[in-house]
Amino acid sequence: MKYLFITFLLMLSFIGYVHASDTAPAMSDPAWLAESRASIKAEKYDQAIKQLQTANDTSSADWNNLMGYSLRKKQPPDLVGSEKYYQAALKIDPSHRGALEYYGKLKLINNDLPGAEALLARLNKACPLGCEEYSDLKGAIQKYKSKK
Repeated sequence: MKYLFITFLLMLSFIGYVHASDTAPAMSDPAWLAESRASIKAEKYDQAIKQLQTANDTSSADWNNLMGYSLRKKQPPDLVGSEKYYQAALKIDPSHRGALEYYGKLKLINNDLPGAEALLARLNKACPLGCEEYSDLKGAIQKYKSKK
């Protein structure tokens, strides 16, 4: 019975860790991260790009991912620049879930289905218990295939 209780506690702590790993911004997040996320949420991509450029935290995978995302979503999009930043984010953190998802979506925009599927496979390894990024990219790939 004692071992069952210990196992139960360990499982609870693991579940809590997995749930908390990507749900809300950490208290130690830099101001530029919260500001640029707010601009992106409001679909103010040019504003987010300016905020990110001011911060210029090129050693951060999150910074590179958000820069890539903003460049991809702005009008007109800068797909070449976006790809550069996604690649930089993944060089810093090869399992960055956001960069894997968004780079996969960029691959689909560029009609590179094998590239998107390769990023989906990497996402599957990055979140073996499943995650929103994996589900979103998988859905985008399915939608892409249904149009072909």
